[in-house]
Amino acid sequence: MAAVPIREDVAALIPERRPAVVLDGVTVRRGGRTVLRGISGTIPAGAVTAIVGPSGAGKSTLLGALNGLIGLSSGSITVGGLGRIDHPPTLREHRRRTATVFQEHALIDRLTALDNVLLGLADRRHPLSLLPWPRELRRRAAEALADVGLLHRAAERAGRLSGGERQRIGLARALVRRPTLLLADEPFASVDPALAWQLGRALRDAVSRRGATLVIVLHQIEAARGLSDRIIGLADGRVAFAGPPRDFDGPAQRRLFHVRREEARIPGGCDPRPATRVAPAGSDRGGGGGDAGPELPRHPSTLHLPDPIGEQWILACVTQSRGS
Repeated sequence: MAAVPIREDVAALIPERRPAVVLDGVTVRRGGRTVLRGISGTIPAGAVTAIVGPSGAGKSTLLGALNGLIGLSSGSITVGGLGRIDHPPTLREHRRRTATVFQEHALIDRLTALDNVLLGLADRRHPLSLLPWPRELRRRAAEALADVGLLHRAAERAGRLSGGERQRIGLARALVRRPTLLLADEPFASVDPALAWQLGRALRDAVSRRGATLVIVLHQIEAARGLSDRIIGLADGRVAFAGPPRDFDGPAQRRLFHVRREEARIPGGCDPRPATRVAPAGSDRGGGGGDAGPELPRHPSTLHLPDPIGEQWILACVTQSRGS
């Protein structure tokens, strides 16, 4: 896939935007481990903020803290217009205004695309009701499908839709709630880079039309630079980078992922070994067709991943055998 242009149209205005969320010393401990360590900062209102970082950095935990599903060990989260979410009435209203998109959308295959989207409004009617959905709510669900380009498949059962179309239903189910804050936890992790970019643009455009704030965890660095107005990089539970996409260049990425140009050793015990280069999605390099991909060695190794702007290689430890 060709390099994606960095989004800069809104980024320059970020400092002047009012904050949608303010984090003050946010710390989360789980199972005797400190996952988030004193995170402070703001999430700009009406903007797209991408959260990136190595595995285990605390990205999903931060999203869970933002929607109130994970309690804080210390610190506070304040939502614009509401207040601190550690107060139960504020938390209830915050959750009503917030929607979350997960990696697995848990669609019901026997239901139509429209009915799956309507499940995003399940809290708006009695769970045992046998009455049909009100016309107004069905219209909202149709609008959400239109926002992600899937209105023409509204009457199709979810089980008959493609993977990309199912992803769009999951996005529409979140959008139908008309959230002021939309959280997305690696929603494109299971699709190829080209489709991830397409879905990302659809989500960004839908959020922009609604004037909502989007916080999205991404492992596709190129997509983060192309879709977001601001990037937050987490490492070891701390903010290691915060700024516009244009500043998240090769050196900034290497600092975030603790990788030096001349050294393949990564903190955590993985030794440098001959690396395998991943063939781009859809190519037939690596033998056996494009879908199979390269065979990973069983011993501890490093894997070369394409740099998002085509200038560097980021090295990441991907396998760790025991007793080797």
